[in-house]
Amino acid sequence: MGEAGSGMRQAVPAELSSFIGRERELAALASMLSAERLVTLTGPAGIGKTRLAVRTVRTLTARSGLDAVWVDLAALPERHWAEGEGELGARLAGRRALLVLDGCEQLGETGPELVAELLRRLPELRILATSQRRLCLAGEAVLAVPPLAVPSGEAAPDPAERFPVAGIEGYAAVRLFEERARGADPFFELTERNAAAVGALCRALDGIPGALELAAGRAHQYAPAQALRRLGSDPLAFLAGGAGRGTRVDAERSHRLAPPAERLLWERLSVFAGSFDRAAVAEVCGFGALTPDTAVEALQRLAPALLADAGPGRYRLPLSVRAYAGRLLAHGPAGDGPATSRRHHERCRVLAERAARLWRAGAQREARALAVRELPELRAAMNPLSASGPGAALEIAVSLWFLWSACGMVAEGRRHLERALALHPAPRPARALWLAAWLVASFGEADGADPLLVEAWTAAVQEGEDTCLAYLAHVRGTIALWEDRYEEAAAEYLEGLELLPADPDPDADFGPGREALAAAHTMAVAHTDPASVPVEDGPPDAPADLWARAWVSYAHALVQRREGRPALARTELLRALRTQIALDDRLGQAFSVELLAELEADQGRYAEAARLLGAVSRTRPPAASAPRAQRVVRARLTPEAFRTSYASGARTPLRELLPDLAA
Repeated sequence: MGEAGSGMRQAVPAELSSFIGRERELAALASMLSAERLVTLTGPAGIGKTRLAVRTVRTLTARSGLDAVWVDLAALPERHWAEGEGELGARLAGRRALLVLDGCEQLGETGPELVAELLRRLPELRILATSQRRLCLAGEAVLAVPPLAVPSGEAAPDPAERFPVAGIEGYAAVRLFEERARGADPFFELTERNAAAVGALCRALDGIPGALELAAGRAHQYAPAQALRRLGSDPLAFLAGGAGRGTRVDAERSHRLAPPAERLLWERLSVFAGSFDRAAVAEVCGFGALTPDTAVEALQRLAPALLADAGPGRYRLPLSVRAYAGRLLAHGPAGDGPATSRRHHERCRVLAERAARLWRAGAQREARALAVRELPELRAAMNPLSASGPGAALEIAVSLWFLWSACGMVAEGRRHLERALALHPAPRPARALWLAAWLVASFGEADGADPLLVEAWTAAVQEGEDTCLAYLAHVRGTIALWEDRYEEAAAEYLEGLELLPADPDPDADFGPGREALAAAHTMAVAHTDPASVPVEDGPPDAPADLWARAWVSYAHALVQRREGRPALARTELLRALRTQIALDDRLGQAFSVELLAELEADQGRYAEAARLLGAVSRTRPPAASAPRAQRVVRARLTPEAFRTSYASGARTPLRELLPDLAA
């Protein structure tokens, strides 16, 4: 077996591009190689195992004159695998060397046998293996190669928005994308216009260097936002060339060499759009040829080939692998794909209901955390074009009412509801129509909410949905509140409280609940009859509902300001803001911060008031009228001074503007 055709070479491969990130992994790997005879780098295809091995071995060779032999197993024809151990043994006999076996997963079950035999025959030999799974040999030291750090969703929210470059440029995945994109297109720059899209693209590609380099290599063809859209519509086609082709070939070969149970699990895992744990795998994938126990056992064997960066005990399929496995599932045995999808959808329905119950029980931080963690799965389940249909999609969307209305995701909730309602046959369900109307009203768009309110009222009467009728009154009150019609708002909120059943049917346990409606009524009354709102000692019966309590604090602050007690009003607003920030209630933040701005303006601190207004400029519904404080501040500051302070606030996180929030 000659060197040219065998995939064996004496020299370590050259580095053809710059090395970005991996400082911790480089140090850890060098330390492990100095102490262990067998070190295995694990991780999914494209994660950078080979690049890390090349950089480490070249560095060690340069420093110590290390004798290194490199074997590219991916280039080794399968018919020569049996000969590999004998040839390596002859070549390395009597040498104190480091052998790098790159791509051990390509050898399948023969890989561990080959490595064990080499270590037994050659006591002076050290081996560095790269593999999508550990070799499971005695004395093996394993270093799992993680994805490159990517911006969080909060760091770069909407790909269409302008976003400060400083918010993402320090992340290793962004630095890699930027440098490789500039190599493909010398005119490429990371700017405020494309920073959010670059951050979203890095997240969509899981921080996997191979996939990032492919996307960056197409910078001359697609802007980041275009690449993101193409990736979302057909990831396998987008990753069909260059580094993406290599990743796909690795996936195909690894899948073919895996035992039957692992192949089947791999295919079924493709229904997960985000991360999953053992319980989810047992529940969704453990049926038919795979029992729940065998599914979990197969997961443990596959784990190094997955992404384990989503929290302790959670895993994720890389996008390219998921797309490939998804096609296999779609064209696999009849019924397997639909059955897996049905089980996945049922799990999502139960999860959404569990999150809604947590919210109504007062565990609102836990409810939000559960929904956000499972959001990729829930989004997939809310696709009305799936086999489950628009009715099932609406059921989940309504259970997640709190995520859309109270946790800063109004625009996304509207998209899910409007898409599913458009495909739902008449008559459309009252609950979904109520929620759609509420989310439209949250944008201050009264005209858009009116047709939905009429249809929802008719449907609620026909369905006997008294709870829904109560919540429709709440929506009408919200619209009146936006339009400064406070007496009408108070009357509507009171009607909602009267219509809401005292003992609601547990099966109808949806929507904001009595405490939230009472808080809304208190807020309206704070404008019309502040003397009737007791604020001296705080609310006598503070709601267990944290979200409702924040709105009560806002209402009390309104009263305290009118009564000339700004310090107490500020205390109430900071109390409200702590909850609103924890829940990401952006509408609540806008209300509270705008009232804080009024307090600052009352004290003559107009520049500080303008900064506060700028801080919530993106969270205020676009159809709402300008806040009262803005009119006052504009009259007191020069246009230039107002713009400067307002822009400063827009660039500054609320916690930095209000240090008291940390108290």
